Amino acid sequence: MALVTTAEVCDANPQLIVSGELRALQPIFQIYGRRPVFSGPVVTLKVFEDNVLVREFLEEKGNGRVLVVDGGGSMRCAILGGNPVVQAQNNGWAGIVVNGCIRDVDEINGCDIGVRALASHPMKANKKGIGEKHVPITVAGTRICDGEWLYADTDGILVSKTELSV
Repeated sequence: MALVTTAEVCDANPQLIVSGELRALQPIFQIYGRRPVFSGPVVTLKVFEDNVLVREFLEEKGNGRVLVVDGGGSMRCAILGGNPVVQAQNNGWAGIVVNGCIRDVDEINGCDIGVRALASHPMKANKKGIGEKHVPITVAGTRICDGEWLYADTDGILVSKTELSV
């Protein structure tokens, strides 16, 4: 989405908004990382206060994808930290959106990747490996499915059923 803002995408596609093919996430996320603008095909993950599956995904080649993690909105611990974000950057992920908390903010802010999360929290997550991969999730009032496209910038986050050509 070179030099096209999420606001411009919304203005240019009212029919996609009405049909539900283009949705905006509620504005609840903080912006982290050195890449405030990112986009790519979505990979979904649902976990709760456990980061084993998050780390497993980010160890894979990202190929420009965006990992969207429904962490249940937990504010009791961080499910993403600096080491996995460095790995995600090195493995070619475009971004990570976390419905939950992160930690190691200074390290994450030094990475060339886009990260969105509710807040930061110093406590680490459990390591039980419990969660669901590639399932439909609801984050920030929006249903998100594996394979959809996510577009993020400083105005907000959009999800589209298909890749948008603007």
